[in-house]
Amino acid sequence: MRERIDAWLDEIKSFKPEAKEQLENFRIKFLGKKGVLTDLFAQMKTIDPTLRKDFGQVVNELKNKAEEKLGEWKEKFDDVVNADLDTDLTLPGEPIELGSLHPLTITRNQIENIFQRIGYTISEGPEIEDDWHNFSALNFPENHPARDMQDTFFIAGSKKDLTPTLSEGEGDSRAVFSSTDEKGAYALRTHTSSVQVRVMESTKPPIRTISPGRVYRNEAVSARAHCFFHQVEGLYVDEGVSFADLKQTLLYFAQEMFGADSKIRLRASYFPFTEPSAEMDVTCFICGGKGCNICKYTGWVEIMGCGMVDPAVLENCGIDSKKYSGFAFGMGIERITMLKYQVKDLRIFSENDVRFLRQFTGVS
Repeated sequence: MRERIDAWLDEIKSFKPEAKEQLENFRIKFLGKKGVLTDLFAQMKTIDPTLRKDFGQVVNELKNKAEEKLGEWKEKFDDVVNADLDTDLTLPGEPIELGSLHPLTITRNQIENIFQRIGYTISEGPEIEDDWHNFSALNFPENHPARDMQDTFFIAGSKKDLTPTLSEGEGDSRAVFSSTDEKGAYALRTHTSSVQVRVMESTKPPIRTISPGRVYRNEAVSARAHCFFHQVEGLYVDEGVSFADLKQTLLYFAQEMFGADSKIRLRASYFPFTEPSAEMDVTCFICGGKGCNICKYTGWVEIMGCGMVDPAVLENCGIDSKKYSGFAFGMGIERITMLKYQVKDLRIFSENDVRFLRQFTGVS
């Protein structure tokens, strides 16, 4: 028996496999369930008790040598495989997933580009506003429902003394308002009209600007409403500005945004900061005005409110209403995006579901 064990030790010592298959055969022969060592350990009970200790030591030596040889060559084969992976330039690379613009960003960019082409600048302002810029300067009465806690998020803290600064964008100037602290109370802005107030306070006419941004309303979240959303509001103030100018500007926008065959209609409405005021509808761009479930079979889709700037608002902002007149308009980015891409649930815009966002890869 000793001679056989010595022969196996010599075989293990001289073993040099050329392939992993040979190494696997080596493992099965010596360390497998039906291998040499399993058989030798089974014979222990038949060995003379006086010789059993020495026999056990020899068998353990054989086992250790076999395991060392197996581990040594397994590591060598793994190193060769890894080296091949590092240097094989023909192997395919790991795919890099392309991102996409958010659909609201796509719509906002389109709106901005349309108005920039006819000379409008872009004004941006703070999302935390004081009462004057958010309500009072815009002709909201003290008892107006929008001032109620049920409609507005009011915050106690520092009132902002806001001043405009200009920064250069790509081909355009953006009026950006920064802040310094004063004692007081303020609210999350309910519309971007507050930015228009700041522009009128700090800029002499002619003024031609749009104000995109996020706004907040204290509303229950549902498929058609949210506590925050996005608006683009426009303002034009100069000498001799008329309602006809407003109508022609909005017709241009509708045809650029929804197609050259688009038509608009204006319906009388009421807003505290414009007089006269109107709601604007555009021919349904899904059915072309023939009637469908999107336009509720009317052929028209409401997309914004508009009107002539109330003279009291101009005076509040330090502009002579006897010399200057102007118009303003405002639209919800979510509403236009929902109509354009036929999205039926407003909440999906803020849920970051990549399955939804992937649909806009390649859209700009």
